[in-house]
Amino acid sequence: MKTLVSILIPALNEEANVRRAYDRLLAVFAELDGYEPEIIFTDNHSDDDTFLILSEIAQNDPRVRVIRFSKNVGYQASVLTGYRAARGACAIQLDCDLQDPPELIPQMLDLWKQGHQVVYGVRRSLPDGRITAFARRFYYMLIDRISDDNLPRNAGEFRLTDRRILDELKRVDDRSPYVRGLISGMGFSQIGFEYDRQARLEGESKFPFRAMLSLAIDGMINHSLLPLRLASYISLIVGLCTFLLMMFYIIAKLVFGQDWPAGFATTTVLLLLSMTLNAMFLGILGEYIGRIFMQSKDLHRPLIETQLNTPDQSDNVTPPHSGGKSSLPSAAE
Repeated sequence: MKTLVSILIPALNEEANVRRAYDRLLAVFAELDGYEPEIIFTDNHSDDDTFLILSEIAQNDPRVRVIRFSKNVGYQASVLTGYRAARGACAIQLDCDLQDPPELIPQMLDLWKQGHQVVYGVRRSLPDGRITAFARRFYYMLIDRISDDNLPRNAGEFRLTDRRILDELKRVDDRSPYVRGLISGMGFSQIGFEYDRQARLEGESKFPFRAMLSLAIDGMINHSLLPLRLASYISLIVGLCTFLLMMFYIIAKLVFGQDWPAGFATTTVLLLLSMTLNAMFLGILGEYIGRIFMQSKDLHRPLIETQLNTPDQSDNVTPPHSGGKSSLPSAAE
């Protein structure tokens, strides 16, 4: 019996790439003995012909499953839903733009067979501009330094995860997941391999600066208490400096008889500094409190609009909420 491998491909307005990704995956698995692919596309409510093309592919190939959300739920929620839907003995996440070459899948499967539960790609080179590439690498270094988890540097979303990891991801209940960090934080045996990331051939990147900044904030807040601790440390330093300055004024007045003029400028600067610090730290607290609120209210839960080629309609995909406990088979039927 062949081993079922789930291929997870998130898509948003990728009409120029979905068929190319499908064809290249078939070519890869045609050369692999003993493996059968299950290709899961999670369509983040594309407004072009992406879903139409996926519907045609799924109609002709029962190995292709399509999950379309009722709205754009964000990249991370889309990815997590795909992981929870996977039925394979392992799952491989692949971007639809093929910047991560599917031809590396045999190498990932070989490392998996050696006993590693997670196999991830380490980007040796990036097709981005110098500033973007530097920002990516600086972020990877920063998140690895401040996180309590061992987050690999220069590793993106191109990874293989074992069935054990997939079962654990079904228990995740998070409104703003950071899947890369979730998997890294689970431990087990994880190994990386270097590769050169390719340039996008068709379409536009779905990760502009704003999206990358949002992902970076999610990573830092989900996997580190440093922002809260930083607020506390700076508050203590500012408070200490203010106390020392106050003591200096008092001693100069009482001991040395210094006659200080009424300093309107000094008072104004101190007030503005105090207000700025308060606003900044309240904003940091608000990020955490806002996530607690979203979690408790169960808002913005990914809703599935349509599913194609679902093996059992009674065995619905559990979106990432309420710690779904559905159990899906892990081997080819």
